[in-house]
Amino acid sequence: MWDQRWVGPRLPWVAGIAGAAAIGIWWFGPGSDSLMRERVPGTDRADAGLPGAQAAQWESGELTRGAGQPADLPGAWPGFRGAHLDGISRDAEPLAKSWPSAGPRVLWNIEVGEGFAGPAIWQGRVYLMDYDAKAQADTVRCLSLADGQDIWRYAYPVRVKRDHGMSRTIPAVTDSFLVTLGPKCHVHCLDPKSGAVRWRMSLVDEFNAEVPPWYAGQCPLVDGGRVILATGGDALLVAVDGGTGQVIWRSPNPLNWQMTHSSVMPIEFQGKRQYVYCASGGVAGIDAADGAILWHTTEWKITIANVPTPVPVGEGKLFLCGGYNAGSLMLELEPREGRIVPRTLFRLKASVFGATQQTPILWENHLYGVRPDGQLICLDLEGKPVWQSGPTQRFGSGPYLMAQGRLLLLSDQGVLTMAEAGPGGYRPLAGAKVLEGPDAWGPMALAGRRLIVRDLYRMACLDVGE
Repeated sequence: MWDQRWVGPRLPWVAGIAGAAAIGIWWFGPGSDSLMRERVPGTDRADAGLPGAQAAQWESGELTRGAGQPADLPGAWPGFRGAHLDGISRDAEPLAKSWPSAGPRVLWNIEVGEGFAGPAIWQGRVYLMDYDAKAQADTVRCLSLADGQDIWRYAYPVRVKRDHGMSRTIPAVTDSFLVTLGPKCHVHCLDPKSGAVRWRMSLVDEFNAEVPPWYAGQCPLVDGGRVILATGGDALLVAVDGGTGQVIWRSPNPLNWQMTHSSVMPIEFQGKRQYVYCASGGVAGIDAADGAILWHTTEWKITIANVPTPVPVGEGKLFLCGGYNAGSLMLELEPREGRIVPRTLFRLKASVFGATQQTPILWENHLYGVRPDGQLICLDLEGKPVWQSGPTQRFGSGPYLMAQGRLLLLSDQGVLTMAEAGPGGYRPLAGAKVLEGPDAWGPMALAGRRLIVRDLYRMACLDVGE
């Protein structure tokens, strides 16, 4: 377990105090589909760094207005995996049970910078963390949900070379603020309506974070007015006041675990809120109140790229999965003599279930996900396969979400499929090619009857309503 000197006393860490790793205190002991297997870090690697004068230019952003207007339309998808962080839409507007052969009606279609960043939707606005290659600038875009026109853009200079795409994160938006994380770990908090800057920080500069291979992939978490970020470096996680940008607490990081592409997941266990994070060397649970480390395990780690987020599957149980032959694992937290002890309930080989990029969905005591061979799989909570879509129904590394008891799945090449969810077998209801491709990997967003999808170069809004 963690050295108890770092678990308590549980007082907030103040800005400017270095994490445990910085003062030399360490733990004892050790710290897909064919396209993804070919994509190892370094094959078209990002630049390693810039001179200080150039690197500092990210602080001089520019806000520009567009002709778009916020739409008076229902529904929201305010960040990664939706309002409840589970990939499930609970909007009441009825969705179609089938589509014509041409597919759902396309409401708008726009060009976007090369990448896999998914959208967030709030109050008739669509938010996108984009990259403008011509201007060499990270670009936060606010679009109209009605027609895709820019309402505003906030761009700041960051030199990013192509590394299998550029931007790949999803903003988090509330009534009070919008938070984005750029490819090189620049965090911006903007006014969600006007785009005005509230605060900003560089995780590299402030916490000695290391930009992951293929750039940053974690999506910022907003929880109770706080922004939760996994930094690695001087702190494992930090909590930042969403209104002011002040650091509220920072977790110790004695083994210098680094940032991965996985996002932070909040859970409740024994009446206490905590944040679970899959870092480079293992998994840890962090006290939401003060950043203390509650538990950790090295039973789950992925050497190349840890992408999917932990899935809570009941009190104290977490389903973990990954690509690169990692397979999956069910973790259970046990209270023991005032501590929390994680133990492995079962582990599945990648041939049974793993997930290179997308996080599985829990629905009615079953897990739904796409394993590295591209097949959609239904698992029970004991890890037993209930059904699979079969070798002729493969989705690659594309995204999926659930609404009204149905799964919407997008393949690598832009084919959208609707299928019933349930243990009775794979039951497709409709399918159509909605994007040209390639690499339609960006997570989708659904608000009301409007589904937003993207591939490497374009984003489209589809009407999937009844």
